[in-house]
Amino acid sequence: MAKRFGGRFSPGAQDPDIPQPKGAPVHPLESRVKWITIAAIPFLIGAFWQDPFGLVTNLAGFGIVALGSYMTREGLKAEAAYDARRVARRPSLPRKLFGGILTGLGLAVGAWEPGAFAGAALIGVAAVALHYLAFGPDPMRDKGMEGIDPFQQDRVARIVAEGEEYLEGMQDAIRRAGDNRLEARVQVFIETARELFRRVEEDPGDLTAARRYLGVYLMGARDATAKFADLYAQTKDQSARADYEALLTDLEGNFAARTRSLIEGGRSDFDVEMEVLRDRLAREGVKPREPAAERPAALEDRRGQDLTSLIRETVKAGRKQD
Repeated sequence: MAKRFGGRFSPGAQDPDIPQPKGAPVHPLESRVKWITIAAIPFLIGAFWQDPFGLVTNLAGFGIVALGSYMTREGLKAEAAYDARRVARRPSLPRKLFGGILTGLGLAVGAWEPGAFAGAALIGVAAVALHYLAFGPDPMRDKGMEGIDPFQQDRVARIVAEGEEYLEGMQDAIRRAGDNRLEARVQVFIETARELFRRVEEDPGDLTAARRYLGVYLMGARDATAKFADLYAQTKDQSARADYEALLTDLEGNFAARTRSLIEGGRSDFDVEMEVLRDRLAREGVKPREPAAERPAALEDRRGQDLTSLIRETVKAGRKQD
């Protein structure tokens, strides 16, 4: 089979120096969904050789199965996004469950004939069971939400949704420039911004420090992208392109630095909490455990000792610590 030649200097080629975007998470079972619709194609083909009643039931059966496939695919996408995050809420709508019910209903409607209601119902129930075995259940529990204020989490969700709208606006605007390299460059920045989104979602307490990045800066980036795309589509101004790429580089650096600072701030908070707990234990008369580097050598090197001597040395070391 012929293969189109392409290289670094081919038209539309991407610069290898630009890191490639990760893309949205994909569920490993998502490719199976298409076979559900393919299996229902006989309903569509055979409908035109049926009487009016058979025509309607076959077309309705195929349409309901196709709708069930769509719901199942959306459920798998939601599950993939749920699994990719350490902190996530369960999907508000169990799409895979509804997809299985619609698939069973579609097969039952397509197979239904006058006087054969029991057989059609049995086919539908079997289809629902097989759908559940093939794709599994929807996530039904929140993940990593212990100790997080629901009101604060809802507030973060609204601001993140607003930030996603700005990122989608950037994607739509840069397409007008007609340059694949610039589209890839913007996508890399979008992935960097979404890393900050994930950090704030995992710890809503970081919202105050990151809110300007999620709102004002992304709005400015979207507006700048729209103006640049309109200018570049008309003039192909290389100096404007260089300035825009420099802007993206600065934005990526700032967003990545903010994400790192939030992570380091979380480490600092952990150290403070650990010191406070140690102070409280010390006031209660509980001595902190010595680090491994400061323990007696007798407790570290125990090779060549029998069980009796090992127990004796362990008891002596415990008495010394008391």
